[in-house]
Amino acid sequence: MNLGTRKLLDRSFTALGIGSIIIMGLALLVVLVPIVSNGIGALVFRETVEHRKLLLSEFHRGDAGDLEKELVISNGYRQKAFDILAAFDRELEQMEPERQEVYRESYEQVRTALRVLLGPLPGEELPELTRFRYGQTRWDKAEEKLHDLLYEQKWDYSNPDVIAKPNDVSRASIFAGTSLVRLFPYVEENIDRMMMPQWTIYWGFITDSSLDSHFFGGIWPEIQGTIFLAIGAMIFAFPLGVIAAIYFTEYAREGFLNSLLRSANSTLAGVPSIVFGLFGLAFFINTLHVSESKSVLAGSLTLAIMILPTIIRAAEEAILSVPKTYKEASLGLGSTKWNTIMTVILPAALPGILTGGVISLGRAAGETAPIIFTAAVSVGTAIGLGDVLSSPTPALSWNIYNLASEHEAAAQIRHVQYGMVLSLVMIVLLLNLSAVILRARISKKLKG
Repeated sequence: MNLGTRKLLDRSFTALGIGSIIIMGLALLVVLVPIVSNGIGALVFRETVEHRKLLLSEFHRGDAGDLEKELVISNGYRQKAFDILAAFDRELEQMEPERQEVYRESYEQVRTALRVLLGPLPGEELPELTRFRYGQTRWDKAEEKLHDLLYEQKWDYSNPDVIAKPNDVSRASIFAGTSLVRLFPYVEENIDRMMMPQWTIYWGFITDSSLDSHFFGGIWPEIQGTIFLAIGAMIFAFPLGVIAAIYFTEYAREGFLNSLLRSANSTLAGVPSIVFGLFGLAFFINTLHVSESKSVLAGSLTLAIMILPTIIRAAEEAILSVPKTYKEASLGLGSTKWNTIMTVILPAALPGILTGGVISLGRAAGETAPIIFTAAVSVGTAIGLGDVLSSPTPALSWNIYNLASEHEAAAQIRHVQYGMVLSLVMIVLLLNLSAVILRARISKKLKG
């Protein structure tokens, strides 16, 4: 191969590598930008007076005096809307039965939309569920519910050859000629005075427990449960993985048994994560009875088995990368093999071992399938260290899936889902960043 061809190939591979990096970076941005933008919306948003009222009532947070002043102003504007409803109620009673039927269904929709927007109407009993005790706590959601109040969605079936299309019909046109027609422009003009929105940073999303199935409150139990499961997995997997790596590199002899063990380790690394979840349920819970049912302990043991092959492989490569002269010098000075491993080889291999361990920790934090049957619950409170042996826990990965696919009001709590995803991504990124920093510091220290 001549020099010109070699240079051309080098430049081609360089361009291909740079192009691949750029494409990967763009793909990462496509994934992360919506997660970050929507996830931050869980903490930074325009709260309404309903949110401040909820915080004071349910979490005992806020200034009661300031809230009382805001409620006086807000209720003053709301009362005028309620007076319009009361006037139409009297008008409806005086209508002919046939005309009543024309308005009754649409009127009930108006009352429901107003109830969703502002909370329980005057004279109604306080609902049992927290989600129905308050109006919209976020301004963006209040604007959506205002649209539902002002317009009724109807479907156009006039063209049989085209799929029916939704059309927004003004409710004011439906109630034209009645006293209720005044309600819609009044609410539209004064909604900001009724809801009194203002920007806030809601740190309670990180530190509070959820309220009413994540309609309100925060995700602290999920964050804590994720940390418990990940650290618990490392407590079991890390020492076993390092010991296994020492055996493979320093003690194992080539033969059938060694080949079998290495093959088993490689096979274990390729097993689907859902299989680990079923194995954890069958072995740790139903056979060994480490707990009566789901628990952090059972979930940690399951995750430990799942990340064990990664730790073994990373530790093995780190140990093999230590120059043989280190070992030979130690043995030549009369040190025993075990002492050489503990005082020379492992310290030199420690940066690589820790990097593999922390990367495995990040993987354990993000896994869903292994904890479905062994540790995770959809809704729960934060648990203490004394409960990890017997109690299940919420976890970010499982709750993200649960809220996005199985929650009864998934569309209404998208900000919670994105907030959980952002929190999980940040936890994994921080773990990986800590691995880089820790490796750099230990390497610098070893170099003197």
